[in-house]
Amino acid sequence: MERPYSPRPGLAEVLATWLLYGAVAVAILITYSRLPPTDFYNVSGEGVRAGAGRVLVFLNYPVALVAIALLAVLAERLRGRLAVVAVFAAVLCAVVFWPGVVEQSDLDAKPVNAVPALGVLVALVLTGVALARGGIGASRSFGGPWDVVRVVTAVLLLLVALPWLFADVGVYVARVPGLGFFMSDEVLPEPGQPRLRAVHLGHHHGLDGILLALTAMALSRVVPAMRTQPLRLALGFYVSLMFVYGLAIALEDFWLEQLVKRGTTSLRIPSMTVPEVSWAWAAILVAALLIHSAARGVGRLDTSRQEGAP
Repeated sequence: MERPYSPRPGLAEVLATWLLYGAVAVAILITYSRLPPTDFYNVSGEGVRAGAGRVLVFLNYPVALVAIALLAVLAERLRGRLAVVAVFAAVLCAVVFWPGVVEQSDLDAKPVNAVPALGVLVALVLTGVALARGGIGASRSFGGPWDVVRVVTAVLLLLVALPWLFADVGVYVARVPGLGFFMSDEVLPEPGQPRLRAVHLGHHHGLDGILLALTAMALSRVVPAMRTQPLRLALGFYVSLMFVYGLAIALEDFWLEQLVKRGTTSLRIPSMTVPEVSWAWAAILVAALLIHSAARGVGRLDTSRQEGAP
């Protein structure tokens, strides 16, 4: 039988999320600092300054999106005046939604990128405050059937992400023994990118999608512990949307790089990175609503079983 929740949500999944994105940020800093900009996509500059700039953009997208979900958990955990601080930090993070703050066509850092990054920093500080005040706290014990689904799904997603994971550390995956079946270092020029490879070195939005999906699966374990119903409902839908959106942009990037560029198909999946009025985004929203509704049903069933257990 699963142990009961603490009166407020635990921080295990929140801390795991910070560690995941911290590790990726370090890889980005090192790779963009040591390699020339010609190896990357739509960046300029060299050295540590270039690496730090790319990390700043990473803190905007996707980390600011994730921080909004973390701040909901922290607001429930801290409450009072610090919950107001969490709301303010979420507003700062939400600046990333404004058109032009992060653009695929220009991934150099801009002054406005400091605003969502500040929201991320506040979220990190609030995590430390929550940890100091109440420790990690109790959480749903690991090992249930849905955790098995989460682990299997995570393994599959990480296998798909191998080309991007290696690119993040500055290595073409096809040059790794046993992984030559992936497209990676083949030169496939595009307008304005005469030396562009099939999978350029550096960070990819496909990996952002994988990270968002992994984060959503982790935070879905926290949603039932949210005692404030509006926060629970909002976080539940946001996590569902994060999962579907992450899978969508990862699929689009993988499809382009591993199938279209290989010549397997000429059919392209439309870009879904930026929200817009389209059938693709309508499908994302509908899928998110369905997952959210199903998760709420499962959560109510689990709760009734726990209350009826001896």
